[in-house]
Amino acid sequence: MPVVEIDRAALIANWRMLDSRNPGARTGAAVKANGYGLGAAEVAAALSEAGCRDFFVAWAEEGAALRNSLDRLPANASTASAAPRIYVLQGLEPATVPLHLARNLTPVLSTPDDIAVWREGLRAAASKAPAALQLESGMNRLGLAAEDARSAADIAACGELDLCLVMSHLASADEATSQSAEQLDRFRTLAGLFPSIPRSFANSAGVFLGPDFAFDLTRPGIALYGGEAGPGSSEAIRTVARLTASVLQVRIAKAGEAVGYGAAARLSRDTRIATVGIGYADGYHRAASGAGVGMRQLRPGAEAILAGRRVPVLGRVSMDLTLLDVTDLPEDAVRPGARAEFFGPDMPIDAVATAAGTIAYELLTGLGPRVKRCWSSDGPLN
Repeated sequence: MPVVEIDRAALIANWRMLDSRNPGARTGAAVKANGYGLGAAEVAAALSEAGCRDFFVAWAEEGAALRNSLDRLPANASTASAAPRIYVLQGLEPATVPLHLARNLTPVLSTPDDIAVWREGLRAAASKAPAALQLESGMNRLGLAAEDARSAADIAACGELDLCLVMSHLASADEATSQSAEQLDRFRTLAGLFPSIPRSFANSAGVFLGPDFAFDLTRPGIALYGGEAGPGSSEAIRTVARLTASVLQVRIAKAGEAVGYGAAARLSRDTRIATVGIGYADGYHRAASGAGVGMRQLRPGAEAILAGRRVPVLGRVSMDLTLLDVTDLPEDAVRPGARAEFFGPDMPIDAVATAAGTIAYELLTGLGPRVKRCWSSDGPLN
């Protein structure tokens, strides 16, 4: 069975490192998509212990489940002062307003319709509750445009909308581009319509852009989980997750024979092949194949670590199995039961993502349900 080992201490260390970079701001955490595939309840418990009090999810149902798990945590010095705030980034509908209110969730309002739904829902419930406001600063994804932001400011000024945060989202903070500075200018202008409301702008890469981007609350995601967040970030970020799977069989195939589906790999030498129990149903991408998939001619396939050395993926990754070329390893180094590392401290997740033509976010959030999650506080993975 594939296993992802998760280093709890490294996760906490990454949060604390990100928190230390902008001491004038609080540091939250994006725990959507089940804590980036690692387990939202476990991630939030660890970060809550470290002092995190602001969590971001995508959907109200995620937020309700997270609230349930946080409510079960024992109180300690970092959690006793107030309940953590859980922001719901999308999907406000009339049917979800009662859930927001019942589970103390804070909706992020991104459209005039969101504002109307929230106000009507509060009136129907004869209730009061704060919301956050998302502003469009140049990504053209979610957020209020300037005219709608001015209307929201008028509603808030009349006391008809209780705001606890205004925010926007950086599109290219992990790249050398002028877009981040342009977005910063737009965000400052729009946020100025809400002069007394705390502000949030920086994602993981934004944290590394410095205090101008930090405002009152940062909300890192991928950097918490061990992924790179722009140039120079990898040196500061600790590896959090290691994905491994067992060798099921070792065989020798002759030069000239074909390997795997579609005979995608044709052997140029006698080759020892390790068949490993992991595939695209587990979240190990077919695009990481060594041959036989689109764009493969433009970049090499992925590699894994076996017996302490890098070995290439051979042929196509299939649903449940991946083949590794272990010809160059000592014969006694690879036996059934040996575990290969597909990403982790010795095989950086961003390198695997590059080989598969994707990003670390997708590898983590795509980990399948049959991948066993094992949390450890026994020391670093390596």
